[in-house]
Amino acid sequence: MKSKPSVILLVEDDVRLANLTIEYLESEGFVVEWEKRGDRAEDRIMALLPDLIILDLMLPGRNGLEICKSVRPRLSTPILMLTARDEDVDEIVGLEIGADDYITKPVKPRTLLARIRALLRRTTGNPIEKDTSRKTEAQQLTFGELVINVNARQVMIAGNEIPLTTNEYDLFLLLVEHAGKVISRDKVLLMMRGIGYDGLDRSVDINISRLRKKLGDNTSKPSRIKTVRSKGYLFVAEAWAER
Repeated sequence: MKSKPSVILLVEDDVRLANLTIEYLESEGFVVEWEKRGDRAEDRIMALLPDLIILDLMLPGRNGLEICKSVRPRLSTPILMLTARDEDVDEIVGLEIGADDYITKPVKPRTLLARIRALLRRTTGNPIEKDTSRKTEAQQLTFGELVINVNARQVMIAGNEIPLTTNEYDLFLLLVEHAGKVISRDKVLLMMRGIGYDGLDRSVDINISRLRKKLGDNTSKPSRIKTVRSKGYLFVAEAWAER
């Protein structure tokens, strides 16, 4: 039985870029819907409920950051933001308010495709081929007051569910699977996005910061997810003992 193709909503006001992107992604087997106005994007997103959203930052009517911030609390759909090369601050802000990844213009088709597949691969039930490089055999992982239901992609602390985005959950699970071992930024990017660290990408650091806040870690002196200088990050199992 043939898999149902993934539906992507492209929110982009550049008609030429949109047409090229749609043509390329449809040739790769995706169904692509297009919206060119920011003030109509939120309604389109909630009505369509696509498998992935490609969201430009600069849009007529409403910018991509506002759209992302508004829809993120209501859905876990992966959001890939498009930014111009001089919009580094917006890239960071976009990740902080819930975007899962970003890509700079001009967009290279193969890079865009790789990012889309990496995001969809981490979305439960998506028909894109699954990542078989690592598997968590246990359906539930428990470290003191921390409980992770792997099948449900649910994180609980002392009985309270912690809402995480797709990117945050996958990063956290990766760290948990390597409990007690330092995992480098380069390895995180390779396993989550299929690319190595270029020396500039701050997405991992931003997501680690967001995770610490949501998981109740001390952001100035973290004990649950530690930064090991010049080496990477460490999930500390002992720090989750019930209080």
